[in-house]
Amino acid sequence: MSLISKSSKYCLMFTLLAAPAIGSVSAQQADPALQTDSSSLKPPADSEATVYGQVPSDISDMPEGPEVDGIISARNGNQVQITTPDGTQKAVNIGDATEIKSSGGFLGLAKHKLASDALLNGLPVEVKTVEWGQQGLIASQIKLKTKDYKTAAMIRNGTDQRFAQQGAAIQQNASDTEALRGRFGDLDQYNVKATTNVNFDTGKAVLSSEAKQELCSTASQAQGMDNALLLVVGYTDSTGSQELNQKLSEKRASRVVNYLQQTCGWKPYRMLTPTGMAEADPVASNATASGKAQNRRVSVNVLVSKGLDGM
Repeated sequence: MSLISKSSKYCLMFTLLAAPAIGSVSAQQADPALQTDSSSLKPPADSEATVYGQVPSDISDMPEGPEVDGIISARNGNQVQITTPDGTQKAVNIGDATEIKSSGGFLGLAKHKLASDALLNGLPVEVKTVEWGQQGLIASQIKLKTKDYKTAAMIRNGTDQRFAQQGAAIQQNASDTEALRGRFGDLDQYNVKATTNVNFDTGKAVLSSEAKQELCSTASQAQGMDNALLLVVGYTDSTGSQELNQKLSEKRASRVVNYLQQTCGWKPYRMLTPTGMAEADPVASNATASGKAQNRRVSVNVLVSKGLDGM
C-alpha cells in the first residue's frame, strides 16, 4: 500500500462523480436519496407497449429458467441486476410470486420470509428463475443469509451521513439516470488513506498470484481502519478500441471486487461502486512496453468518510 498522490485524488473525484458504476444501494421508499438504477435494466426495445414493472403474479405455467448466484449490484423498480463471480451481469424481474427467504440461526434452520425491499445492493443471493418470454427472467425464489441482511441494514441505517449519498450530485443523477451506487458526492468528503495497484497481462482480466496476495494484504490492513471503505477502479493501456478497453477495465475491476469479497473476506457493504476507466489517467507513457504494463492495472483505494474519520 502507498499514499495516494494529489493528482490521483482528482482522478478519483471524477470517478465518483461521472464514471458508470456496477452496483448501488436498492431504492427504498423511506429514503429516495438512495434510489439506484442500472442502464442495463430496461424493457426490451421491441416491447414498447409493455408497462414496465407489471410482472405476472402467476408464474406457475412458465418454464424453469437458470439459477443465478451472485451479488445484487443494481436495482430499478421490479428488476434487480445480479453480478456473478465471473463478472457476468444478469437482470431478473421480481413480482408478487417471488418468494424471498433468509436463513440463519443455529445450523441455518431459522428461516424468514422477507419483502422485496430487503434486497439491498451488495447482498449475496441465490436466485431460482422462470422464463418470461422476451421479457427475460422472473425470480421464483431468492435466498439470502440473515446475517448478511442485518449487516447491510445496520450500515445503511446506522449513520446520518450515509457516506454522502444524500448530496446534490445524487439528486441530479437520480433525475437523469436514477443514479447507480457509488456516485457519491465529492471525494473531498473522504480521506484517502492509501492506494494499491495490481497489474494485468495484455487483454486479460486474470489475477496473478502476486496480485492476489497484495489484494488480501490491502483488505487486511483496511480492516484495521475504523469505517474504511474500498473504491476499486480498473484501467487498460492504449491497445485496442475505446469500447473494448471500457469493457476490459470494468471486467478487471469486477474481478478484483469479487476476489476481495469472496477470498479476502471484505464485506460488500464496505465497498463503493467499482468502475472501469478504460485507458484514462495513465500512470506511465503508452509509447513503451513497460509503460503499458504499468497502465494495465486496477487501483484499490482505501477511503474513510471525513465525518467518521477518528470515530
